[in-house]
Amino acid sequence: MKLSALIGFRPRPSADAASAVPRPVRHTLSLCRALLSERGEVSGGRLATEALQSYQSLDEPARAVFFDRLAREFSPDPETVGHAGDAYRQDPSPPNLARLLRVTEPPRQELFRRLNMAAGGTRVLVDLRRQLLADLDAHPQWAPIQADLAHLLASWFNRGFLELRRIDWRTPAIVLEKLIQYEAVHEIQGWHDLQRRLESDRRCYAFFHPALGDEPIIFVEVALTRGMSAKVQPLLSPDSPVLDPASANCAMFYSITNCQEGLRGVPFGNFLIKKVAEDLSRELPHIRTFATVSPVPAFREWLNGALRTREKHLPKGIAEWVNRLDEPEWWKQKEFAETAQRELMSLCAYYLLNARQGKEPLDPVVRFHLRNGARLERLNWLGDTSSAGMRRSAGLMVNYVYRLADVERNHEQYMKELKVTASRTIESLARQSTLARPAS
Repeated sequence: MKLSALIGFRPRPSADAASAVPRPVRHTLSLCRALLSERGEVSGGRLATEALQSYQSLDEPARAVFFDRLAREFSPDPETVGHAGDAYRQDPSPPNLARLLRVTEPPRQELFRRLNMAAGGTRVLVDLRRQLLADLDAHPQWAPIQADLAHLLASWFNRGFLELRRIDWRTPAIVLEKLIQYEAVHEIQGWHDLQRRLESDRRCYAFFHPALGDEPIIFVEVALTRGMSAKVQPLLSPDSPVLDPASANCAMFYSITNCQEGLRGVPFGNFLIKKVAEDLSRELPHIRTFATVSPVPAFREWLNGALRTREKHLPKGIAEWVNRLDEPEWWKQKEFAETAQRELMSLCAYYLLNARQGKEPLDPVVRFHLRNGARLERLNWLGDTSSAGMRRSAGLMVNYVYRLADVERNHEQYMKELKVTASRTIESLARQSTLARPAS
């Protein structure tokens, strides 16, 4: 029996010979089918290399056709799955269960495993998922392909395979250049800026994977400070004075960047923050507080929508002053800024605690840190006065605190109850919000 039959792969009737399927796509599909039918490891490795090279040679329109064929032809065969399901229903024996599980797994997953045998295969598959994610809205039929890849990548990139490295000014330039390239939260303005971020009162750590070499997967930047920082600009200033690490009592996580879009959704960040906090507590036992100074990226967008839906029930003038937040340097207008501070702090607290996406918090940063076991500690006025910070969150920033003794309990509470663990100050602010008042 051919190996392809054992994994439940039966090529669907196709129109590959038709002019609608370009010749390069037909060739790539032919190599993929042959790879699924191959038993030998050596010849399988050769075929995997040829298939990946053929895929990489496809232009964008051809890749779209290839993805369509991958979705149609390399899915579980309904007839085979039906027979296996009937057999298990009639006789729920271990062999029948094993066959049912085997034939319900999409043949794409086995194809991806075999493609991964080629040198550089992991890198190509990560990039393949990046392309799928980028065009998923226009091609929803590709969702099962990216889901299969996400399933495999979560296994291939689990914590046991990841290597944590501290990055400093002695790190090879090829890695330092990638930090500048990938930084997505607070842009690095050249080498002088990067050097300041790697001084003795700063720490930068990244996860690497053997299959990707010197390509970082995710990295976090940390500032050693005295007291919990309320503003990010002093942490980012290339000309800020360097603090003696021995005098610091707080480690501020001020930026975390996922470098590989193709690995979106694979949970590296929780491992990284916990590991870094543990390493820092051993290196610098006088550090007592581990906290973030984090953005609120969707607050302004949510606020505009919330005010529109409740406009008739809100005090007169609320919409007008919210519109003034688009004015240049509005926060320097003393009288207006005082009103805005009072209203925005309570509205943002309400947003963090109550705005939902399904049953989880709407804000992606809230979800990320609560899943990791943090506590929502403090809301900071004008914590980020950059153009992006003002546009996205009216300059507000949040401190999340990681108390190592409470991390596991907070994580379990969130995962079981989706409870937002927050300080009394945040809860009190939220109750003062205009939106917390019942609509009349």
